[in-house]
Amino acid sequence: MGFDVFDYSSQGGRAYNEDAVSYKVIGNSGVFVVADGLGGHQYGELASSCICDVLVDAWNGAFMQDTAIWLQNQIALSNNRILKLQEEKRAVLKSTVVALAVDNGKAVWTNVGDSRLYYLHDGELISYTNDHSVAYKKYAAGMITRDQIRTDEDQSSLLRSVGSPERSAPELYPPVYLQPGDAFMLCSDGLWEYISDGEVLIDLLKATTAKEWAENLLLRAIDRVNGKHDNISILTVMVTP
Repeated sequence: MGFDVFDYSSQGGRAYNEDAVSYKVIGNSGVFVVADGLGGHQYGELASSCICDVLVDAWNGAFMQDTAIWLQNQIALSNNRILKLQEEKRAVLKSTVVALAVDNGKAVWTNVGDSRLYYLHDGELISYTNDHSVAYKKYAAGMITRDQIRTDEDQSSLLRSVGSPERSAPELYPPVYLQPGDAFMLCSDGLWEYISDGEVLIDLLKATTAKEWAENLLLRAIDRVNGKHDNISILTVMVTP
């Protein structure tokens, strides 16, 4: 089992890019991360980069414990480091994160905030992460549809973030055992607010590589954005034989 992976990140219509995208594959295992810094004045970039350092750069191919527990511990470590950065900079810097860890065919994922993961299997969209936002709470309460989250006035009002003393807990999702043909898309809100769930699946079905899948989605988003749109980041993963 292997991975076909493609990543892309752009400042979009902003003066600088506070997103961070990173991954590492060793043998049949891998870690894949998208983080969206929230600090402003480039401090958000420090927060998102810190998360990638802790989850990806420091990983040596061995989890040494249950993968879900490892993800929880690494995000807690990221949170502590960002809190220290806040003291050093005397500023508030935070980040969202969505992370996927695969250990010899077993995949687990988690998120904090509104960066998303989509899991696709056997030609269907099987699962996606829950946003930790006011808009998502409205959806869960039946006040708006899931598609309306993208344009809701509270879409960017986050309830959790890494770099928060009290509201940084990651949400974990049930593990899955991968098969060739399975696919994951991780992205920041700069992408998903311009595409629908159905388009994520449609563009996968039209693609033969992770790069082609990502490019299909990026073309959709770029065609719909305005000049001041957010940073845009995507990481696509296809499981290969």
